[in-house]
Amino acid sequence: MARTMTAPVIPARVLVAPDSFKGTFRASEVAAAIGRGLEAAGLAPPDLCPVADGGEGTLEVLLTALGGETAGAAVSDPLGRPVEAGFALIEDGGTAIVEMAAASGLGLVGPGERDAEAATSRGTGELIAAAIAAGAQVVLVAAGGSATTDGGAGAIAAIEEAGGLRGARLVVVCDVRTPFEQAAKVFGPQKGADPATVARLTARLEAMAATLPRDPRGLPLSGAAGGLSGGLWAAFGAVLEPGAPFVLSALGFDARMRAARAVVVGEGKMDEQTLQGKAAGEIATRARQAGVPCHAVVGRNELDRFGARILDLQRIVEATTLEELEAAGASLAEVL
Repeated sequence: MARTMTAPVIPARVLVAPDSFKGTFRASEVAAAIGRGLEAAGLAPPDLCPVADGGEGTLEVLLTALGGETAGAAVSDPLGRPVEAGFALIEDGGTAIVEMAAASGLGLVGPGERDAEAATSRGTGELIAAAIAAGAQVVLVAAGGSATTDGGAGAIAAIEEAGGLRGARLVVVCDVRTPFEQAAKVFGPQKGADPATVARLTARLEAMAATLPRDPRGLPLSGAAGGLSGGLWAAFGAVLEPGAPFVLSALGFDARMRAARAVVVGEGKMDEQTLQGKAAGEIATRARQAGVPCHAVVGRNELDRFGARILDLQRIVEATTLEELEAAGASLAEVL
């Protein structure tokens, strides 16, 4: 009896998993726009999965996926001015999510106000203390998008002044793998530091490291948010987690990817940093390993051909407006 050959079943849905386009669109906005384009071109409604890597937008992504409620507190901004900052309570209030960018973010300081030496992480410490006061036993700190390079000194002082952790645990979700002592050199310039200031900041971090209960120098992830992650690790035993894998695990990403016919990633600028643990790079690597085609929609593509080969991206489309994001989704539908 002849054996009948059946064609493999191709999943119908596309998984749309972009990060935010920093300073332009939230990850949820990017995902929705690309999704509209895919549907307008006749594809099935996609699985929208906005992602983050520990930087700005992490709170929204996790709160949307996990459920919970928001709260807020009056804290200090990077230059010591009062600002209202929000945090999230999930798991019946037992876990809080604090986003450093909300209290100590670069977006809170105008371009002409940037002062990498004066900027303090105190507001982030105040926000952590507020979350603990609200009953959280675990505080997830999304450490990215900071204006600071104080090694977490301001945050440590604020937490200690509020009575310490009081039995709570800290988990710092890091968007970079940079060690503590390199934080100023790698990220100081984007925070307004010239070469002389970078040298002074580096010396300050080195001196601080020598006085902490544990020395964070050389520890991967400890330089996130101007050394905040390393400071909290050294002073309070915080657990440091790579941001993209942590968030993707919380979103159940791998199972959703295996059920998809293709994945679409996105970020504001795709470049060398994409290969260094950013969400888009992490997703593309997982898709390649799983044999799922991966495409990208980005604000600007600065990835060289070698980098594109490493990620095995099938197609990279540039888009800078919501209309262009929709059009990019529609154009990808032709090849999906």
